[in-house]
Amino acid sequence: MGGGGSGRRVRAQALRDLADKAKDALREAAQPDKRNVFICFAAEDLDEVNLLRAQSKNELSQLEFNDWSLSEPFDSENAEYIKRGIRERIKQASVTLCYITESSADSKWVDWEIRESDKLGKGVIGVYRGSRPPRSLPPAVQEFGVPLVPWKQKELMEAIEKAASRE
Repeated sequence: MGGGGSGRRVRAQALRDLADKAKDALREAAQPDKRNVFICFAAEDLDEVNLLRAQSKNELSQLEFNDWSLSEPFDSENAEYIKRGIRERIKQASVTLCYITESSADSKWVDWEIRESDKLGKGVIGVYRGSRPPRSLPPAVQEFGVPLVPWKQKELMEAIEKAASRE
């Protein structure tokens, strides 16, 4: 009876090939006149980030981008697995947009995502609500001199375009 595991390897490769085809189809379907943006944020800020995402889908909004960030956290506690998944999303984006709040300043994941975006050659910008950015910023924002813009559609789109030119 034997057989080893070659059938499993073939199925695993077929699944990887299918996943690659799906990613290619998603890239092609993404509206070409919109930038692909990865949004990094602290989990506590999900409701506000969802508002930002909704604005980008509103036809009447000046804010237009394809969202390549995570809609749900990875169902894992394995940090390397999570990093691989996030890294793939960042690679598919033109720009990383960091939602800057007091919570993001303390988030190790936000800091890692900014550093990884920089390592992958992606433009990074920070966006904040209100009249001024929070006093506390993620360390990578300070270290890399990430430009910060208010959550105003025109300014944010200009910053996204400028950051995308780094690509």
